[in-house]
Amino acid sequence: TSLVITLLMAGVVILRAGIPMRFYLKLMSIPMSFLILGVLTIAVSFSGEPFSFLWGVKIWGFTLGVTAGGLQTAVNLFWKSLGAISCLYFLSLTTPMVEIISVLKRLKVPSLFIELMNLIYRYIFVLIETADKVYISQSSRCGYASIKTSYYSMAQLASNLFTKSYHNSQMLYTTLMARCYRGELNVLELPYAFSKKNVALVAFIDLGLVILALWTGGVLSAGGHS
Repeated sequence: TSLVITLLMAGVVILRAGIPMRFYLKLMSIPMSFLILGVLTIAVSFSGEPFSFLWGVKIWGFTLGVTAGGLQTAVNLFWKSLGAISCLYFLSLTTPMVEIISVLKRLKVPSLFIELMNLIYRYIFVLIETADKVYISQSSRCGYASIKTSYYSMAQLASNLFTKSYHNSQMLYTTLMARCYRGELNVLELPYAFSKKNVALVAFIDLGLVILALWTGGVLSAGGHS
């Protein structure tokens, strides 16, 4: 089921939303590297019973290797995590933050939570912009010409990033206060018509995924749990 969700989200993002495949695969490769390292620790076991291992190496009377159960758990966890990440990318690549906040307001989510989420989202870009400016400034002065200077420049970037970001965030907050900010950011919301066709399509896809999960019983085989 998770494999189908991953492929479905990738197809919608690439074919329907028009996101370039190379860019999408590049985004997916970032969490995938962490997932591979994480599932490897689950697949590899350490035990004193060598008969339960599909492959193993004996170390001081114990066996370090891979068991059938550990491998199955690692594979299921990998695809479930990848499916969740693909859904998150689908939401972030196709839905503007303003529309997500608008939906949260309609769902009566507390305004404090919405404003914190909105401000954190804006400050993330302040942090990225500050780091980019510092990096360009260092590169123009040959700050990354060698490995030694690269380590030094990276340390300076990390140490100065917080101070500069805090200063920029204070300037942004001052700008908001100058524009009569009173704890709520009001933005223009585009009107959307209720589409019965889209609701029916989403319901049909969700129903198909539920039936598929009940039929297969897991990610890849009947031995897994959904």
